[in-house]
Amino acid sequence: MTAFGPFVARAREAGTLVVQPRMGMSEPGRMRAGLLATKDAAATTVGTLTLDSYTRTGEVAAARRAVAEGVPLNGYPITSYPSVVTRSVLHGVADDSFPVQVRHGSARPEKIFSALLAAGLHATEGGPVSYCLPYSRTPLREAVDSWRRCCELLAASRSDGAEPHLETFGGCMMGQLCPPGLLIALSVLEGLFFRRHGLRSISLSYAQQASTRQDEEAVTALQAIAAELLPDVDRHVVIYTYMGVYPLSPGGAQLLLDEAARLAVRTGAARLIVKTTAEAYRIPTVGENVRALESAAAVAAGERRSPPGAMPDTGIRAEARGLIDAVLDLHPDIGRALVLAFAKGYLDVPYCLHPDNAGRARSRLDRDGRLHWSDPGSMPIGRSGRTPAAPALSSSELLGALSYVQRSYDRRAFRTSVADGVSVAR
Repeated sequence: MTAFGPFVARAREAGTLVVQPRMGMSEPGRMRAGLLATKDAAATTVGTLTLDSYTRTGEVAAARRAVAEGVPLNGYPITSYPSVVTRSVLHGVADDSFPVQVRHGSARPEKIFSALLAAGLHATEGGPVSYCLPYSRTPLREAVDSWRRCCELLAASRSDGAEPHLETFGGCMMGQLCPPGLLIALSVLEGLFFRRHGLRSISLSYAQQASTRQDEEAVTALQAIAAELLPDVDRHVVIYTYMGVYPLSPGGAQLLLDEAARLAVRTGAARLIVKTTAEAYRIPTVGENVRALESAAAVAAGERRSPPGAMPDTGIRAEARGLIDAVLDLHPDIGRALVLAFAKGYLDVPYCLHPDNAGRARSRLDRDGRLHWSDPGSMPIGRSGRTPAAPALSSSELLGALSYVQRSYDRRAFRTSVADGVSVAR
C-alpha cells in the first residue's frame, strides 16, 4: 500500500486537490463497496474507514455483540473483526493510487492503532487534546499518555518499510464557535506532539468557519507557522467542510461545499474532507458521497491559488503563535505542557464541558460571520483578538450563532434560485 503523505504530496505538486469522504459501514462487503466507489470517483481521492461509536469509546464487547447478531453500526468496527477480514476489505482496493485512512474519535485508541496496523494500514488521525476534550470525559493526562504510546506504536511501523501518517484533529475543536487563533494553536501543538513521539509525516487540520475571509487568513497563518515550527516533517493542511449546523436546502449545502473547495485551493491546502447535500437530515449514501467528491474536485479545478501576501492581517497569526509559545514555555515535554496549559487556562476551548477545560473563554460572531473572543479567560491573548467589552451570549444568541451558517447559505441559495427563475422546495 502506498504511503498516505507522499500520495497527497504528489497530488499537490500536480496542482490537484485530494478529496475525501467520511464513510464507514459495519458490514465488510458494504465497506469494500464504499471504498471502491470512492476510488472510482472522477476525482483524486483517498479512502476512509470511519469507525463506529462502540469502537471509538472502547466498548469492544458491545461492538462484537452487534457484529455477531448482524446489527448495523454507524461505522466500521475494526477491533471486532479479525485482521484477515479487514485485509479482505482492502485487498485490490488500497494500492499505490488509493491510500486509506482510519478515522475514529477515540481518546484512548491503543486497540484501534493495533488493529489498523495488523490490517496493513498506516494512516489515521486524532490527537491527545482534540479526541479527548470534545468526545470523552477521559482525564487529559490519561489521553496524553495513551496518545504518546499510540504515536510511538505507529512510528515503529516504519521499520516494516511503511511511512506512517497521522493527522491532527486540533483545528476542528467543537466544530464551530472556536476562534481561528486557538484552532491553529491546537493543530500545530498536536503536530509537534506527533513529531516528538516519532512521526515524520503529518497533516494539520482546519475546519471551515462562518467567514471566508477570516478562514483564508487563518489557513495562511497555519501554513506559515507550520513552516516555522515543523520544517523537518512531510506535512500538509487538510480543510474540513463546515462541521456545525448544516444548510437545510440542497442548494445551500452545495454552496457551502463549493466555498470549502475554493478555500482549500486559494490557501494552498492539499486535502479536503467533504460533506454532502444530505448532511442536515441523515447519514449520506455512498452515491451522495461520490457526487460530493466529484463536485468538490470540479470546483477546485476551476479555482486559482491566491498569490502570497494577498491575505489581510487581523492578528490571527500573532495570536496563534503567542498561544503556542506560551504552552511550549511551560515544560520541555510537550505532553506535560499541554496538560499544564489546560490546568492554567492558557488553552481554553469555548463551550467545551470537559472537566479539564477551564470553561471561562467565550467567543462571539460579528455580523459578517467573523469569530472573536468576547472573554479569553486566562489565555494569553491581547486586545486585538477580542471584541471590546462584549457581554456573554444569551441562550438565544448562542442558538443564533450556531445556526448562522445554515441560515446564511440557505438564504443565498434561495436568492440565487429566485434570480434564476427556479422553483425550490422550502
